Amino acid sequence: MDYVSGEIFTVNGFKGGYLGFEKDKIVESGSGYPPKKPVCKGLIVPSFINAHTHIGDSFIRKKNIKLPKDIEKLVAPPYGLKHKLLKEVSDEDVIKGMEESVDTMIKAGTKCFCDFRENGILGISQLKSALKLWNISSVILSRPDTLTYDRDEVDLLLKNSEGIGLSSISDWDYSEIEKIARHTKKENKIFAFHASERIREEIDLILDLKPDFLVHMVKAEESDLIRVKECNIPIVLCPRSNSFFGLKPDMELLKKIGIELLLGTDNAMLSSLDILDELRYVKDVAPVFSVDELLNMITYTARKALNLSPSILGSSSPADFVVLDKKTLKTLYISCGK
Repeated sequence: MDYVSGEIFTVNGFKGGYLGFEKDKIVESGSGYPPKKPVCKGLIVPSFINAHTHIGDSFIRKKNIKLPKDIEKLVAPPYGLKHKLLKEVSDEDVIKGMEESVDTMIKAGTKCFCDFRENGILGISQLKSALKLWNISSVILSRPDTLTYDRDEVDLLLKNSEGIGLSSISDWDYSEIEKIARHTKKENKIFAFHASERIREEIDLILDLKPDFLVHMVKAEESDLIRVKECNIPIVLCPRSNSFFGLKPDMELLKKIGIELLLGTDNAMLSSLDILDELRYVKDVAPVFSVDELLNMITYTARKALNLSPSILGSSSPADFVVLDKKTLKTLYISCGK
């Protein structure tokens, strides 16, 4: 049996101790020192959740294209450069790019990622093909192939994914997005979308759709964020992606209001898929959050928001953890128990 020791991250913060594990299972846990020399010492944390990705555009990284730093020109459907390239690329290249991104996430200690999947049922099929041989879980949030509601298409999408993840309401005719939201809720699936990223969007229109979570909210006003908090709606932050477009979420305000926050790496063509890179970026540019708060965003809080099984680092649980260096938060050891 192998051991890791140091400080174990629980829902109530860190506590000193050790874990003994073998064959993907935690066999023993305790306080103090382990019975024999541990394979690693540091912060023992549940494996990570990347709460917002678009890994379908991973192939674009290799094209050496100068990407426009205008959100509409780069990612807004249906005419943004990303969507143009997605329509032109082969399935093989999309899947290969996805596999490379999945490999990166696994090597970074990510256990599950939530992907906003473009290109309708084809996008779902491509992602599932890319995931076949990898030990990683996904929450696939699909979207219609066009900016219109088609009952049969949405039925098919919901049967093959965990829900719907849309672009901004500014991209849509609002009545169409209302139909999609109602349909998704009727099937008890996740409904989420990008909000107030490029411009402030009307908070009543956002909340009337009853989203399970929102992405970005960079341009939201304080009163908007207070409303989001009152509705207990989590927000996924992707600050490295925002910075590419010259945007920056107000971290101090978000903390002051007390909104439940998650972290995501967003578009694979822009940022690395290592969620710890995102965490360390936030730690550097917005030192208002403690290490505990930051780690919660990619572990316990994320699991709760995405309806995932809770993580328990204790006896008889999966040996599903990452050991981090206490000072640098760099990865020292990964165990992704099945």
